[in-house]
Amino acid sequence: MATVELTAENFASTIENSDTLFIDFWAAWCGPCRMFAPVFEGAAEKHADATFAKLDTEAQQEIAAALEIQSIPTLMAFRGGVLVYREAGAMNAAGFDQLVEAVKALDVEEVRQQAAAAQAAHEAGDHADHDHGDHQH
Repeated sequence: MATVELTAENFASTIENSDTLFIDFWAAWCGPCRMFAPVFEGAAEKHADATFAKLDTEAQQEIAAALEIQSIPTLMAFRGGVLVYREAGAMNAAGFDQLVEAVKALDVEEVRQQAAAAQAAHEAGDHADHDHGDHQH
């Protein structure tokens, strides 16, 4: 399967509509990005049951800034719309293949339940933070 080029128009929908998604954040001037590109493309051909997308950080600066992409290449993996992996730096083919297999093996429902539990805990923590103990006696 060919890779998908991500833009502001299709970024959110690609995450929402992909069961297993890998995103390569790259730029044309980045040497390590150019070295990783064939590894990423090869994995896209090998793993037709996953979506592989590329985001040019120069062309899509707003998205890169919103996601706080500090260095490239950065690789993100989503399972069922939930971010399950984020790491900067290129990988060799064997390492990337292991990552792809590990992400594909994750149970989608379990990932979503963990994400929901983490979100609920975060929201509960936000409410607890509002009580600063400024009670007057």
